[in-house]
Amino acid sequence: MIYPNNALDKLGFSEIKQLIAGFCISDMGKQMVEKIQPLHQMDQIHKFLRQTYEFKEILVNDSPLPIDHLYPIRHLADRARVEGTFLSDEEFHQIYLSLVTVFAVISYFNDREGLYPNLEALFEHLPIEKSIIRSIENVLDSKGKIRDNASSLLLEISTEIAKAEREARKKIDTIYREVQHAGWTADGSLTVRDGRLCIPILAENKRKMKGFIHDESASGQTVYIEPEEVFHLNNRVRDLEFDKRREIIRILTALTDELRPHIPLLHAYHGLLGKLDFVRAKALFALEIDATLPQIDAQPALSLINARHPLLVLSLRKEQLSVVPLNVKIDAVERIVVVSGPNAGGKSVCMKTIGLLQLMVQAGLLIPADEASKMGIFKQIFADIGDDQSIESDLSTYSAHLSKMKYFSERANGKTLVLIDEFGTGTDPQFGGPIAEAVLEVLNQKQVRGVVTTHYSNLKHFASNTPGLVNASMLFDNEAMRPLYILEVGKPGSSYAFEIAQKIGLPQAVLEAAKQKIGTQQKNVDALLVNLEREKKAIYEARIAVEKREHEAVRLQQENERLQRELRENKHALLKQAKEEAQMILKNANKLIENTIAEIKDSKADKENTKKLRQNLQAERDKLHVEPAKVPTKAHGSKSQVEYKTGDWVKLLDSGNSAQVLEVAKDNLILAMGELRMVVKRSKVEKVEKNVVPKSVRRSSTTHGVDDIASFYPEVDVRGMRTENALQEVEKVLDRAVMMGFPSLKIIHGKGDGILRKMIRDYLRKYAEVSRMEDEHADRGGDGITHVYLK
Repeated sequence: MIYPNNALDKLGFSEIKQLIAGFCISDMGKQMVEKIQPLHQMDQIHKFLRQTYEFKEILVNDSPLPIDHLYPIRHLADRARVEGTFLSDEEFHQIYLSLVTVFAVISYFNDREGLYPNLEALFEHLPIEKSIIRSIENVLDSKGKIRDNASSLLLEISTEIAKAEREARKKIDTIYREVQHAGWTADGSLTVRDGRLCIPILAENKRKMKGFIHDESASGQTVYIEPEEVFHLNNRVRDLEFDKRREIIRILTALTDELRPHIPLLHAYHGLLGKLDFVRAKALFALEIDATLPQIDAQPALSLINARHPLLVLSLRKEQLSVVPLNVKIDAVERIVVVSGPNAGGKSVCMKTIGLLQLMVQAGLLIPADEASKMGIFKQIFADIGDDQSIESDLSTYSAHLSKMKYFSERANGKTLVLIDEFGTGTDPQFGGPIAEAVLEVLNQKQVRGVVTTHYSNLKHFASNTPGLVNASMLFDNEAMRPLYILEVGKPGSSYAFEIAQKIGLPQAVLEAAKQKIGTQQKNVDALLVNLEREKKAIYEARIAVEKREHEAVRLQQENERLQRELRENKHALLKQAKEEAQMILKNANKLIENTIAEIKDSKADKENTKKLRQNLQAERDKLHVEPAKVPTKAHGSKSQVEYKTGDWVKLLDSGNSAQVLEVAKDNLILAMGELRMVVKRSKVEKVEKNVVPKSVRRSSTTHGVDDIASFYPEVDVRGMRTENALQEVEKVLDRAVMMGFPSLKIIHGKGDGILRKMIRDYLRKYAEVSRMEDEHADRGGDGITHVYLK
């Protein structure tokens, strides 16, 4: 039970329904959204929540559900119920498309049997009557038009019509050429008037040709005449078309008679289509507000973790701001939370967030909160929010509040959630405070759960000393004089009235006079609260600083472990490479020695040949001794001093391949090797002369480098692609844009349900090269296009 009637509007639930209806693609779904109401049956609430959660899983992780056509077919079935009536070909086509969608959906879930049990329950025991589809297919073509062969008589009539039309056309073409040759025609060709093919004749020649005048031009200089010889042929066509219409009506009447026994089944199919659209809209809205499925408990309690007001989430997202999350618990021990704090500090938003999320859960909607949140079930939700004064009922603001307090006190119980904003205001605080305290005491005795916001000190004091009540405050930065919108449970908050007044600029004399007029005890309480707030803020900041240092220590430890791991891996790789090189040197040396010995034998130890071979052998040995000493000097000495510029040619030391420098970036070089682009350290390359590089290599690198930069355009269109393919295309364009130094790129993903846009943006946030992302201007595509700006 919800009290008063406008509580749903005051808490924002009606606006939530409007947003969900915006995601519906059928009138059936929108009608079901209008009927959404909070429930208190645990099994129903759990079923609706699980259905929404499962559909959300389909949207995010599975292939799209084949919901292509959702036409309302209930009223068509009801029309077909009347004997002698018939549905039009267009109406039968709507029924056909809707049934195709129904059977495709059932097949979709049958292929995934057991994965989505709550959605499968929507069509459990629902038969698939494909004979309806077959009957319609025998009469209609794929475009929903009557087939010419829907009956033998219709085929015969259609053939006669085509034949008569050809004869009429042939005859009028002959007459047209004759009168055109005679010079009677006006400018233009054959035209249609009143559904009849006519010849444009100059007005002065209209008596020269027998026929029926259907029309004349605006100037009166041209008349449109149907020749007498063609008139009878066209009448024949018209008669045949009437016959065809009568036969089509007979066929549609027979098809309607065939459909009539299946009317209850069509009603069931209609209901399934509406439910699918309804659940789909709830799931899409859940994705829009980053909602999750909380834990559900039958007890009247709640525990919200990192909860956010859904309407505030959507509003601040437009300004690229985020909502400060709310953490609060209401249970059998801490039943009523008394929230205090400064004006505009977030007290009312805190209370409305709790009330709205409770309504959403009990209406089967996912909520923007952590999955570990636990939500109970309340049979009654009472709210006193805003000014409900009434001229008709002669109620002032305070009288309206008192009427609600009377209702709350009489009707509330242990399964009631009470939400009261600015408790006790509207009258003299000297009397309003005690009355509010008395009402709060009654509600506490009834074991009521709820949230109360107030500025009254007596309510803060009462909550501190009464079991079942707990104080809470909205944190406030009293140095910067700005609210932090963080709820802290356990202590009351100051209203910061004097501090806010001083910041606004109220004269100091006025402030001093005001301070003299309040009691000493009240001043001491406010001062104590301010000091507690300051100390709490300092402790909070210190804790945040300690957590940051701990995170940094963990990060440094992980980085150290990673570096040690890389060092070990590099050490093993270097040792392996050295062994392989040593084995290669030994192998080459043995081969050289064997060849030398063989040549000495072949020359029969000729002195000159032997001497020459020994000199070659000595040279190779000296070379092996010299190279290890020279290479480090070359690598570490001269290379660090070599200046590189765009267009230079280098050789990769590890592979010996040649590449061209595209860009110089500190200690790194961006190289082009044919179509391949790579980033390497300066120490890994050696500068070479251009003429040393083979012409084929130079030609390939130059051609591809120029062509790639000239032809590359930082834009990609992924509309209609599956998520995996779209992300691959985006990654390719992003890599090339980063490599070629482009400052931004444009991704065209379309609007649709917004899922592809969300997946692409979440994916791009993982790249450090991405600086920010923005929607295109509304006139040029809006949120159907994402601009990605690169660092």
